[in-house]
Amino acid sequence: MKGILSRDFLALILSVAVVGLGLGATLPLTALALTQSGHGSGVVGLMTAMQAGGGLLIAPFAGRVTTRYGAREIIVVTVLLAACATIAMQFTSNLWLWAALRLVFGAALMLLFTIGEAWVTQLADDATRGRVVAIYATNFTLFQMTGPVLVSVIGGWPAWRFAICGAIFLLALPALASIRGQPHALAPDPDESGHGDWRDVLPRMPALVIGTGFFALFDTLALSLMPLFAMAHGVSQDLGVLFASAILLGDTTMQFPTGWLADRFGRAKVHAGAGGVVVALLPVLPWAVATPWLCWPLLFVTGAAAGSVYTLSLVACGERFRGPSLVSATAIVGASWSVASFGGPIIAGTLMQRVGADALVGVLTTAAGAFLVAAWWERRRGTERVSG
Repeated sequence: MKGILSRDFLALILSVAVVGLGLGATLPLTALALTQSGHGSGVVGLMTAMQAGGGLLIAPFAGRVTTRYGAREIIVVTVLLAACATIAMQFTSNLWLWAALRLVFGAALMLLFTIGEAWVTQLADDATRGRVVAIYATNFTLFQMTGPVLVSVIGGWPAWRFAICGAIFLLALPALASIRGQPHALAPDPDESGHGDWRDVLPRMPALVIGTGFFALFDTLALSLMPLFAMAHGVSQDLGVLFASAILLGDTTMQFPTGWLADRFGRAKVHAGAGGVVVALLPVLPWAVATPWLCWPLLFVTGAAAGSVYTLSLVACGERFRGPSLVSATAIVGASWSVASFGGPIIAGTLMQRVGADALVGVLTTAAGAFLVAAWWERRRGTERVSG
């Protein structure tokens, strides 16, 4: 596990983790500000979707842009863009401008995470990949988890709250400045011009695409609409914001154990098992809200299982793909994240308005079920050979 001891790796996970703190605060803060202004869950979902839309727009160009300008340089630019877009929200309440700023914010984060994930997956061999990726995911989620807690503190400071969130992103710059290397996986080998085409890669990763889409939906809705779900069930505003923190706490603390299990017992079995836990527990949530001793552990375990679906999707990318194919697989994962994050909040927000708050649980359970079907199909078809 030499890769996790390198200075560049430590600097990379620290910088991405700080971005996680900013992201974890910005999403629920945006939802809170819109709700306080009198807007419903439909507008909140639409604004959340604009962030995903920015990622979707930039995803097809991520590899080309990164290869041309350099991974470390692009990460620095993305952090600056995310900070500026968030700070700018402090100085306007115009929904059209907010939508444009969220679009820029989403494009910046898409580039950052595409680079970071490809970089991390190349640092490990097959024997340790689960743990290495888990360390990356745990550090990111640990910081992201504190975002809603921060919102519960600064949410009542309307004159400063978005400026504070934007400034958080800038804290990643010192760590990024210490990085000296570049991820070789993002530089396709010109001698392998026939490999790595997304049309060849995509059919070999249906469960990874759907698993990523599920967790993108889960993560986005937990931060933006889960507080509204909680408040609809009689939970106070401050406590409702902490529902997301409970989910992220489970995600954070259980990723390394999940990675260890995957390294020891096989990634595919643990991957499908995590999806099964989500499908079993999510439908219980509407009834558990009124029982704190059941609700909080349920949120914790569901968050752990949902996060494992995503972490092990990244592990599977490293197992199956090499070189140019890994670049394409990472870009496809990023595009899946953006599609789910874009369409999911619009659908969930609209359904919550028309059907009720429990529609949120229905959307997430359906997405998790789709992952299980895709994982079963992959296993039956035998798509897991290495490519590159």
